[in-house]
Amino acid sequence: MIELSTGRRVAALVALALGGVAVGLTEFVAMGLLPEIARDLLAPEYARSSSDAVASAGWMITAYALGVVVGAPLIAALSARMPRKKLVLGLLVLFAVGTVASAVASTFELVLVARFAAALPHGAYFGAAGLLAATLWGPGNEARGFATVLSGLTVSNVVGVPLITRLGQAAGWRVAYLVIAGVFLLTLLAVLAVVPEVAAAVDGSPAAELRALRTSQVWLVAATGAIGFAGFFAVDSYIAPVTTDVAGLSAATVPWVLVAVGLGMTVGNALGGWFADRDLHRSMVIGFLAMIMSIAAFGLVASTGVGLFVGAFLVGATSLYLGPVLQARLITVAPGAQLMGAALNQSAMNIANSLGAALGSVVIAAGLGYLAPAWVGLVLAVVGLAVGLVSFATARRAPERVPATVAT
Repeated sequence: MIELSTGRRVAALVALALGGVAVGLTEFVAMGLLPEIARDLLAPEYARSSSDAVASAGWMITAYALGVVVGAPLIAALSARMPRKKLVLGLLVLFAVGTVASAVASTFELVLVARFAAALPHGAYFGAAGLLAATLWGPGNEARGFATVLSGLTVSNVVGVPLITRLGQAAGWRVAYLVIAGVFLLTLLAVLAVVPEVAAAVDGSPAAELRALRTSQVWLVAATGAIGFAGFFAVDSYIAPVTTDVAGLSAATVPWVLVAVGLGMTVGNALGGWFADRDLHRSMVIGFLAMIMSIAAFGLVASTGVGLFVGAFLVGATSLYLGPVLQARLITVAPGAQLMGAALNQSAMNIANSLGAALGSVVIAAGLGYLAPAWVGLVLAVVGLAVGLVSFATARRAPERVPATVAT
């Protein structure tokens, strides 16, 4: 644990969480702006069928998710010996450049490429920033450290995503992404000013990080997140059309539904971080069961205004409860490669993002309606729970708490 004044420690944690805010904006704002993006970039298709165009625009979400999947393990391996603060600063620069490119790209195809590129540093950021936060919190609070960085993502969904979504609806989706790039630059300055230098692990190396990929438990835990969390994204990716076309509310209501999701995520993330440091197995089972019930409730009641808001809150809460739980579990099964374990969780989450958005697009395009993705999400959550139970059942004897070496 680094010796810092209380004020400096809090400021450093806030700076790292601010990066989570920016990442949340660049990842989730597209979900509220899909109709606007489709209308601008896919105008001919939108004129023929707005639902088909929105479904096609959903590939922006998929492209970002695939970028995370590719970038997380690659950057984690290549940066194993890099000091954590220097790594975080470099990743923030990449985020800013990729987000600006997304805003200025002239065609839908170029936007897809830009979104893929902007996503490459995503997993490594949460990994490196999470390890930094864990160091600042000290031994025994590792999941709480990752929850701190994830808290920025939840705050983003409560405040930032709705505000930027409203801005994008009024001034254009490109303006929204330029503002997000500005938040990345602000985060870079904050990290530069208040986050202390932390060396990489003494024995860190690309080979050591890559060895984590040989462990069957790493793949089982990653699969748990990739499949199970896809249930959340199957619902969340199509919040905007559910609000307007199913519940019959105005487009101006979409940001407020996103606030409900974000509030739920904030509550769930805080609870997940606390419980994960105490009992990972029980926390995972409880989280998945709650997630399954909340997605089912959403599918049944989201056609009404009140039901939509309540269902959105519950889906957000139960899903993000699992965030720090799965993050801590991956670190546990990859004790010699903490950065890889932390980054792989983000790969898993964004495979989930890609899978959920893509399967949701398929059932919508098949004419099953905008609530059909919720039932796809329910099945995915059930399968995720099953894989998680297999992971625990087949695990060899190993400590269920994150090794203290994460605080290096």
